[in-house]
Amino acid sequence: MTTHPQLPDTLWFTRCPVPTATGIAADRNWLADEFAPDGIAVRSLQDAAPDIDTAARQTHYTHALPGLFREGGNVPALWARSGGEPTRLIGLTWIEERQSVLVAPGSGIRGAAALRGRRLAVPRHPIPIDFWRAMALRGFEGALASAGLALADAVLVDVPADGHTGQWAAGLDALRRGAVDAVYVKGALAVEAARGAGAEVAVELDALPDRRHRVNNGTPRPITVHQRLLDEHPDLVERFLAVLLRAADWAADRPAEVARILGAETGAGADGVHGAYRPGTHRTLHPDLSPERLDLLARQEAALRAHGFLPEPVDIRAWADPEPLRRARHRLAAAAAGTRHTPESVSRPGRYGTPTTLPSGSDR
Repeated sequence: MTTHPQLPDTLWFTRCPVPTATGIAADRNWLADEFAPDGIAVRSLQDAAPDIDTAARQTHYTHALPGLFREGGNVPALWARSGGEPTRLIGLTWIEERQSVLVAPGSGIRGAAALRGRRLAVPRHPIPIDFWRAMALRGFEGALASAGLALADAVLVDVPADGHTGQWAAGLDALRRGAVDAVYVKGALAVEAARGAGAEVAVELDALPDRRHRVNNGTPRPITVHQRLLDEHPDLVERFLAVLLRAADWAADRPAEVARILGAETGAGADGVHGAYRPGTHRTLHPDLSPERLDLLARQEAALRAHGFLPEPVDIRAWADPEPLRRARHRLAAAAAGTRHTPESVSRPGRYGTPTTLPSGSDR
């Protein structure tokens, strides 16, 4: 007789303070509702932070917790996979999140070509994976590439971030002191910080026509899961993704509600949210694993490896498993049609690449 592993007591999720279907679903309490009938608690690493130890909190970056779903920046996700953590990529989103290169007021620096020879702030944080530094390097790289330039055409200035409060405070302080000529920023809090510092925009990366120039930590943004959970309970992974798809559907018709949730998720005010996210952002929360998004993530992987952020290469297509998302879509379509979702056997690579046939789907 075939036996299946016991259901976990708790599923965990973590997301970055940015637009995510996970954040929408958490706000609606849909994740907890989905798994309550199974006796499975669903907890957020962010909400549980005061009650868990440092190692558990760090799993947002390391993904060393088998029962964890992560929707967040690709730098830590790629770093964890590169370092040997057996995660799988089960979805990608692309959400424009206002990436800008800022300069001092009155500097006259305008346009990507004007960055040639300029001093660019590259923050340094004392953390295992310095995604802030990676973001700055990739942001400047994208801006310069749009003008046919490279990082070698500018001067990179290390800016220690110790002792600074706020996501972009170190770079903006260096800009204010005249130690650098330009800083890279992203997101709602960056909009507010830039206004507070009186900084001016030299390059709006969101306005660059080639999407490749906007590839960075959040573009594209991965959804990852631990291989162990996927191997032992593929139905739980499928159901979790189905909730995220339902949340993205719900958000697509409710811009005001999404703006409210984004304010809570990002910690920014209405002006910051409005300034960071384009109209229509509420319609862009659906994950997929399209060839285009996988190619864009592969570009990010190659760049991060070239800059020394990844210890080993990550084969993006081997990392991706499209089956859970396909099954989640099937589940939602069946629910919409009023038909029963039928479990089926799926064959997917196991932890070491060996095909493993597992039951998929659950009607609990």
